[in-house]
Amino acid sequence: MEAHASGPTLLQKWAARASDSEFNALAGAVGGFTSGVVTCPLDVIKTKLQAQGGFAAVQKGRHVGHHKVYEGLIGTARVIWREDGLRGMYRGLGPIIMGYLPTWAVWFTVYNKSKVWMSQHHDNPFVISFWSSIIAGASSTIVTNPIWVIKTRLMSQTGHHSRHSFSHFPKGANTPTSRPTLHSPWHYRSTLDAARKMYSSEGIKSFYSGLTPALLGLTHVAVQFPAYEFLKTKFTGEGMGGAFSSHHGGKNDEHSTQWLGVLSASILSKILASSATYPHEVIRTRLQTQRRPVPGQEYLEGLGGPAGAPQASDGGGSQQPRYKGVVKTFRTILREEGWRAFYAGMGTNMMRAVPAATVTMLTYEYVMRQLKQARYDGRVALGRGVDDLS
Repeated sequence: MEAHASGPTLLQKWAARASDSEFNALAGAVGGFTSGVVTCPLDVIKTKLQAQGGFAAVQKGRHVGHHKVYEGLIGTARVIWREDGLRGMYRGLGPIIMGYLPTWAVWFTVYNKSKVWMSQHHDNPFVISFWSSIIAGASSTIVTNPIWVIKTRLMSQTGHHSRHSFSHFPKGANTPTSRPTLHSPWHYRSTLDAARKMYSSEGIKSFYSGLTPALLGLTHVAVQFPAYEFLKTKFTGEGMGGAFSSHHGGKNDEHSTQWLGVLSASILSKILASSATYPHEVIRTRLQTQRRPVPGQEYLEGLGGPAGAPQASDGGGSQQPRYKGVVKTFRTILREEGWRAFYAGMGTNMMRAVPAATVTMLTYEYVMRQLKQARYDGRVALGRGVDDLS
């Protein structure tokens, strides 16, 4: 090839020696990063809609349909834009970038490693894909849960319009280790600020709030990725990460058909998984946005909102979290807000999740294709031959 006349590029040299695990980690990280940046505003809107029932004061004797600050995609976007502008639409972008990079890097790496290992013990491709999804999802969830808790809190914090009504306590000592004072329903200025305050006031356990429902959410990837692999194989003849004609001189129309197959498989598999497993996301969001109790402060954000909101009591006068555990959280939401609360923001979630999954998978497949092409070209240029492409 003429491209090799001047020798292999740095990318080709690296790709020629890199393992499939390194390919998957890099492609997954790039895919997750890209989708996170593209869909961040929709993620903020979805989180606001999911979390607002946890902050609203539901007084005794009032019906479930109490006033809501956020209503629908457009209405929520208008409120956020009016209160915080463009910065509000991208609140939490820092932890999204910090989160998606390791999440998808770990996920795709473990998923493909698990598939190789399980294929030695089982022949059914659906079973292999199902359990590989579970293993990969559990690994990435445990590693990155603290980042997602911070992201959810940053995205769901209240705007400036109601901050004055929450100053129930005097300002405390201004030291790095002091418990944060209650200036507003939320008080995090940045990712690092949120991490510091969560650790100093609530301890290490706060970073694993919502871990149980997040692990229950593995049912989502257990539906999505086996469906994706099945559909992509049907549409393109290649499984996930397959290079489809990357170095065999395929025609442009054939490539277009292949990418259309990837797009269709991404959209259909995500819609199926989101529809089947959405309620767990609401439960997880409520648990993540709930502050852990701090002695001496009765009305902390996330523990039921402003003064007058109903709180559970341990009998000794101290307030207990409204949400505790998956089952109790489910019952509390059902009792206070009705079954529709479990699907709060689902329309917005679909509008966010489907493009996010599509961007992730298209980017992942594209990067994998380019890396495999670079590996092929690099090994040819280095004189290792086309037979050394495994």
